[in-house]
Amino acid sequence: MASLGASPGAWAQSDRPLRVIVPLAAGSTVDAVARALGPGFGRATGHPVVVENLPGAGGITGTTQIVKAARDGLTVGMISSNHVINPGIYKTIPYDSLKDITPIAVLATVPLALVVNPKLPVHNVRELLAHAKAHPATLNYGSAGNGSTLHLAAQLLVSQTGIDMKHVPYRGTGPLITDLIGGQVQLGFVSVSQVAGQIKTGQLRALAISTPTRSAALPEVPTLAEAGVPNYSFDAWIALVGPAGLPKAVVDSHAAAVKTALASPEAQAAIVGQGLMVLDKGPAEAPAFFQAELAKHQQLVKQSGAVLD
Repeated sequence: MASLGASPGAWAQSDRPLRVIVPLAAGSTVDAVARALGPGFGRATGHPVVVENLPGAGGITGTTQIVKAARDGLTVGMISSNHVINPGIYKTIPYDSLKDITPIAVLATVPLALVVNPKLPVHNVRELLAHAKAHPATLNYGSAGNGSTLHLAAQLLVSQTGIDMKHVPYRGTGPLITDLIGGQVQLGFVSVSQVAGQIKTGQLRALAISTPTRSAALPEVPTLAEAGVPNYSFDAWIALVGPAGLPKAVVDSHAAAVKTALASPEAQAAIVGQGLMVLDKGPAEAPAFFQAELAKHQQLVKQSGAVLD
């Protein structure tokens, strides 16, 4: 789908800015990481970096512009795991989530915290599972919307434990957190960075972390695997991609540049501040990662029953 661009080395000689499309809103975790990486990425590539937010349709609007970009290395995208969720929940998407992109690097994972309202009489995952089985269909969990990463994280817990809970979809994470604190919804998965403060003040109780390793932001909170669901592992992630057919020389150069940028003080501060964990998968590993994530998330979408027009 991408149009032909300049020769593989032409981007390096150009003095044009390097455009980083973020298909999510300003202020999102992906946007914060893109802007933190921008200065270091620009220094490493020799191009000023311009971050452009093109939100809409769960990331589809901006991603469409990424896949249509010239193959000259001057337009790339910073995407999230929504990229491998959308094919299952939207009836039509104007691109192929694997064939129409060139993975450059998977940068970081976003740990999710399983949190409950403090009035729920459970203090760990085993107590939650026992409560859910003793009172079937009485618990409700919130998410940021049908088919969102927060919905699928909970769906994975349901499928692995057999508990019966009602899903309450919200229009975004902000309203979800408000109602978790207020008790209108009893539990849910939320990114660590968005609820670390509420956990520390006691407004919410953290039972577990979704990733295979604990979060540095909440080191005292066990992983779900440690807490009693041994095969559980779920995380959102952030990746740098280009349009399909991006020349290998450009891919390798961008991958090296973004790795350098990740080590910059700006990027490290953003990663720590957002509660993220560096993943650092380069172009040799990223394609297989995308394939595995697409298969995993499509299965979860099917189990969740989430479909959007």
